[in-house]
Amino acid sequence: MGTILTINSLDTVWVLLAAMLVFFMQPGFAMVEAGFTRSKNTANILMKNFVDFMVGTVLFWFIGYSIMHNGDAGFIGKISPFNISFRGDEGIPEEAWLIFQTVFCATAATIVSGGMAERTKFGVYVLISILISAVIYPIEGHWAWGGGWLSKLGFHDFAGSAVVHACGGSIALAGAMILGPRIGKYTKTGKSVAIPGHNLTLGALGVFILWFGWFGFNPGSQLAADGPENATAISHVFVTTNMAAACGGIAAMLLTWFLYKKPSLSLVCNGILAGLVGITAGCDLVSVGGSAVIGMVCGAAMVGAVAFFDKVCHIDDPVGAVSVHGVCGILGTIMTGLFAVDGGLFYGGGWSFFGIECLGILCIVAWSFALGYIIFKVLDKTIGIRVEPRVEEEGLDIYEHGETAYN
Repeated sequence: MGTILTINSLDTVWVLLAAMLVFFMQPGFAMVEAGFTRSKNTANILMKNFVDFMVGTVLFWFIGYSIMHNGDAGFIGKISPFNISFRGDEGIPEEAWLIFQTVFCATAATIVSGGMAERTKFGVYVLISILISAVIYPIEGHWAWGGGWLSKLGFHDFAGSAVVHACGGSIALAGAMILGPRIGKYTKTGKSVAIPGHNLTLGALGVFILWFGWFGFNPGSQLAADGPENATAISHVFVTTNMAAACGGIAAMLLTWFLYKKPSLSLVCNGILAGLVGITAGCDLVSVGGSAVIGMVCGAAMVGAVAFFDKVCHIDDPVGAVSVHGVCGILGTIMTGLFAVDGGLFYGGGWSFFGIECLGILCIVAWSFALGYIIFKVLDKTIGIRVEPRVEEEGLDIYEHGETAYN
């Protein structure tokens, strides 16, 4: 354990409470993914969400934490296995910072699960989760949050639109591309066939849980609650986070109502998440009005992205992970450079900050997608990443786990 010169009890309790809220997002993701997919794969999906947090906890403690936070080297932190005693005096114990960062790491890995649902070998997914937690996420996290080259340039990602969500969404895209679509998803002529989720009630409950958990994800990233300045900052982030979520859902509802003549519950659920993902980078810097615009843009863009990936690219993403987390993570980071009250392009800040935001998100997406694609390609050519057709058709639960979620 590191030596902390000054520990603030209120700050510590706030960070630990926020970590609990972010941990509670794990069942939220599990419910969304399970509800939006078929019942025959539910146990497999729940198992993968447990694996993400279990593996993320151990691997991030073992090596990921030091890669991300040990030193201020440009590309990667100094590897120091099991060592968490290098952060210095930040007002909270090292272990509070470790657990707060651990739940973020697990979130990045969990995003990938949705894009690869219903056709991935469980053993292969465990390997993928290990590599995300130990290599992909910590390195790009070091660039932005660990004193690396992006942070030195002035790149701003308050709670992870880029570091967490765009990273996870980019890896999910690579996985979905190499896996290929589920059996029956597209006809011989290329027409998309809807494969409805088995329980929208579960999916909607998961979104409510995620919305609630995001009040730890974003405000918790203030990392301090003591004093009027921190109290004001946390309150502002609460409001901008909630506003973007609401406006993202409203935009998705109105757009689907206009395009498809009926407001789609599943797309409204993803619209709420799209707004949350989009506001996560700049929730501390934008005004409440700016957060409303960011939420609406992300909610509408998500609807278009889902249709684009499905109908144009023929990339099968069962829960919309690429559109929600990848596309809206990119948009949210870019719009931080536009709408930041202090330094944003629309507020007279010039092109510098906006350019840095664009550069940062480009590099994080390129790193995550490229490394994810290479890993998936190697695994596919060696041990194979997709289950056999019979397993996919009858369900992964029995074949991969020997049990079903519904008996």
